[in-house]
Amino acid sequence: MKRLLIISLVAMAACNNQKSAQPPAGQIPITLVNNPASANGIDTVAAARKPTMEFTDTVHDFGTIHEREIVEYEFSFTNNGKTPLIINSAIGSCGCTVPSYPHDPLEPGKSGVMKVTFNSAGKSGHQEKSVTIHTNTLRGLHTLFIKAEIAKEK
Repeated sequence: MKRLLIISLVAMAACNNQKSAQPPAGQIPITLVNNPASANGIDTVAAARKPTMEFTDTVHDFGTIHEREIVEYEFSFTNNGKTPLIINSAIGSCGCTVPSYPHDPLEPGKSGVMKVTFNSAGKSGHQEKSVTIHTNTLRGLHTLFIKAEIAKEK
């Protein structure tokens, strides 16, 4: 009887060890991620061919403006990559911040502008807004920032 008990305990321990070698649900086993070309998650050859979106500046301060004043600024950028840059979308952080951008692919070596219009109606004091740009660059997302101090009208 003792012998049967010991054998069953050893068998259960062996089963538990096998189960612990399995990855948790939703994860892949480490043995599948053993490819040195992709272990860091980046295909360096494909990454070298990607377009870039390099801005002259990513922050613009309008300084002090008056309430209800509409101001705009053009952020300049260049595609220094090897393939055409595609801007999928540009979204302002609120309805008062509206970006406009080139919808056609921008060839390597070419420059473009992202115009950002800010409407200060209903705003007061220090304001900081952003524009999030979705692209086909390796980075994918780019962010521009504008800020202003809104003075109340007299």
